[in-house]
Amino acid sequence: MDTQSKQIGFEQLQALLQDRVVDNETTRNEHGVGFSYHACTPPDWVVYPSSAEEISEIVKICSAHQIPIIPFGAGTSVEGHILAINGGVCIDFHLMNQILEINHADMYATIQPGVTRNQLDEALQGTGFFFPIGPGVNATLGGMASTRASGTNAVRYGTMKENVLSLKIVLADGQIIKTGSKAKKSSAGYDLTHLFVGAEGTLGIITELTIKLHSCPKAIYAAVCSFPTVEAAVNTTITIIQKGIPIAKIELLDAQMMTTINRYSDLNYEEVPTLFLEFHGSESELEEQITQVETIAKRFGAKEFIWEKDEAARIKLWLARTDAAPASVAYRKDGQLMSTDVCVPISRLAKCITETQSDIQETGIYAPILGHVGDGNFHLTIVIDPDDAEEFEKAKALNKRLVKRALDMEGTCTGEHGIGIGKLSYMTLEHGEAVNTMWAIKKALDPLNIMNPGKLLPSTD
Repeated sequence: MDTQSKQIGFEQLQALLQDRVVDNETTRNEHGVGFSYHACTPPDWVVYPSSAEEISEIVKICSAHQIPIIPFGAGTSVEGHILAINGGVCIDFHLMNQILEINHADMYATIQPGVTRNQLDEALQGTGFFFPIGPGVNATLGGMASTRASGTNAVRYGTMKENVLSLKIVLADGQIIKTGSKAKKSSAGYDLTHLFVGAEGTLGIITELTIKLHSCPKAIYAAVCSFPTVEAAVNTTITIIQKGIPIAKIELLDAQMMTTINRYSDLNYEEVPTLFLEFHGSESELEEQITQVETIAKRFGAKEFIWEKDEAARIKLWLARTDAAPASVAYRKDGQLMSTDVCVPISRLAKCITETQSDIQETGIYAPILGHVGDGNFHLTIVIDPDDAEEFEKAKALNKRLVKRALDMEGTCTGEHGIGIGKLSYMTLEHGEAVNTMWAIKKALDPLNIMNPGKLLPSTD
């Protein structure tokens, strides 16, 4: 991207979008940083399209001048997905936030990529349906699809991968394609929908999604229960899953995290390893499930369950879990979040977590653990002093050992955060020669490497 070509491209974007092309420093910096420790890396321009057709024209201009393109939703990613490491154009989906259709009969919604999780939840209130995927922040649905997000409900309802029916995509040459359909299943051709779900904007730009909706359960019970050790809590989880009890949420907070949220949210939970659980179904189904779970938990030394059926009480109970990330940041003044996650087969989870706890203690940094333990996924919410180079290196080394531990247990370097730039160095370690196949797909769809370059796939240089 030479200077003259770059200037011509900028002028063409201005002619297309007029005042919806912004190049002031404040806006650029706001779009050059996510919810993480990665240093701000701003784009050259931020553009605000209002349709797939405008995005197509933007991409054609960028392709002609080999200008990098970085999609931007809510800016909540944690692994540097939205950093403009090669400069270029940031496409902000702020104006593409319409819910186009909510179809009750076929249980789906069609939305634009800028629709946020909270916005969709509000639109579905009173319809009898809900969308189960919920990361801990108010992310956009386009970003959630791009990173293959999941959240607390994944153990029962799956991740974004299982809940996206079809997509409208703008490819690297500006062509607009539609993948999938509104049918519940299909065996027609390559599964392009799930090629783009999790691609982190490196293959094309999502401009529309059709997502599955789920019927609201007749009853919801929530519970919190403390355990003598993390191993006891995880073994309870493993047994619940192996017994086929259809639990909706099962979240682990270790003792350090419980201390953190007590201080932040003015709560008084016992500061020991704790499970937060939620059950969906009919009253009779839930009563049976509760009896089974309590029996299993007591076998592993659990203390008394605190059950809540009332909605307001359930929300208060879950406040501890939903406040975990901001509580961790607030725990240390002027600290910066370095959140990381791995996922392992559930039978290896107790060993992985207990070994990680020992590693954290030996390393001597603040890194409480929380996890979606029902599907083997857990997080370290590391908080570091960004100006302390020695501590930063310790945190990175801890993360590296965590990933190595998970991979040795036949797991993955990330269960839901994605790769971005933060976990690029682990892709070859996890996938081996399959990375070359990924690059072959990338080069076929994006031969100029303008679609969010430098993310997801490690350099072959």
